[in-house]
Amino acid sequence: MHFRKLEKSVNPIYDTNNIFAKIIAGEAPCVKVYEDDLTLAFMDIMPQKDGHVLVVPKEQAVTIYDLSAEAAQACMLTVQKIGKALERAMGVTGSTIFQHNGSSAGQTVGHFHFHVFPGPLLVIKDHGVQFEEVGKLKEIAALIIAQLESPHA
Repeated sequence: MHFRKLEKSVNPIYDTNNIFAKIIAGEAPCVKVYEDDLTLAFMDIMPQKDGHVLVVPKEQAVTIYDLSAEAAQACMLTVQKIGKALERAMGVTGSTIFQHNGSSAGQTVGHFHFHVFPGPLLVIKDHGVQFEEVGKLKEIAALIIAQLESPHA
């Protein structure tokens, strides 16, 4: 059996003006759910489903192949925290987690990120079509944050 060697992204040049870089730098707003030294989690402003959270490393990386081992580990730990809290906050069992590498695979922002959704993706909206009201995003974020801060988290 032969395995194809994974290669770095075709265009690993990092654009420091991408929206996630601006959010990390505090130059663009977001509805934050969680932050630590290496990662940030926030509500997607054009969610495909209620509770759609994005987890990003603070490290500059376009795809998973550009991430350091430390940033990759930190992202996975944050995804675990967010996924568990999201399930409890939204009253579901299970979650859906995915990410895209490169525009040909559906990546729309040139900064590595995970999408975390509560429950299955049986019915979702098209991505990047409709902005959600900030008030609704804040309500859902508050539910997630409460679960993250819960002693049972």
